[in-house]
Amino acid sequence: MAKITAGIATSHVPAVGHAVDSGRTQDDYWKPMFDGYEFSKKWIAENPADVAIIVYNDHASYFGMDIMPTFAMGIAEKFNICDEGYGPRPIPVVEGHAELATHLAASLILDDFDMTVLNKLDVDHGLTVPLSLMYGTPDKWPTKVIPLPVNVVMNPQPSGERCFSLGKAIKDAVEQFDGDLKVHIWGTGGMSHQIQGARAGLINLPWDIQFMDDLINDPETLQYKPHLEYMVEAGSEGVELIMWLIMRGALGDKVNEVHRFNHVPASNTSVGHLILTPKDN
Repeated sequence: MAKITAGIATSHVPAVGHAVDSGRTQDDYWKPMFDGYEFSKKWIAENPADVAIIVYNDHASYFGMDIMPTFAMGIAEKFNICDEGYGPRPIPVVEGHAELATHLAASLILDDFDMTVLNKLDVDHGLTVPLSLMYGTPDKWPTKVIPLPVNVVMNPQPSGERCFSLGKAIKDAVEQFDGDLKVHIWGTGGMSHQIQGARAGLINLPWDIQFMDDLINDPETLQYKPHLEYMVEAGSEGVELIMWLIMRGALGDKVNEVHRFNHVPASNTSVGHLILTPKDN
């Protein structure tokens, strides 16, 4: 059977993608942040996935204010790179795993999660920046990808409890798939940051670190954190962290902390990164 063997959490700052694409990762400003992912690049090369389910949010790049699904799943064979205003990033096309994605979508819908099924999808920096952080600049991404966009842009947004439950349902669905696959699940976005208004540039590193501790050790309680607290303590974009709860729900009750990294600032945001494995592995 297929099995989820690891969970990865990481921020998906758009300026990070620009630093990669423009060859600036070793600049004085960016080098400390990229150094924090060197362990991860080696780890993922030694512990590869056949498929990565990447939970991310579209930043009104492919979707827009007219259509913004709460939960969606890309089931296509490939996903092109979004033009986010300056042309698509010069990176490989993202290859999908249509068979597993179709199985997951059907299973989740039967579990009463109303997934929007996407036969066509272009992916923006929410998904591509994490790929660049973990894999660098390959000619071809070394894993197939199932995109799972979540609405954290427009009200109303899904609750943390609903996201955590979705992760649990994903775990069950993966294990019901008739195929021998190693699957990673990624939760992207965050950590504390606000990009507009009087509090633009807000960073709350102590809150971020506590969130990571709770995600590892007490996710059953963390899932009930209200959206208002994310906004007050972590800024208006901090609610992206509910996507990490989907990743964590898919790993089971107990996890091993393989790697943790925090860095401030990266383009006026707080970067956070975790690699977790299920305790029963």
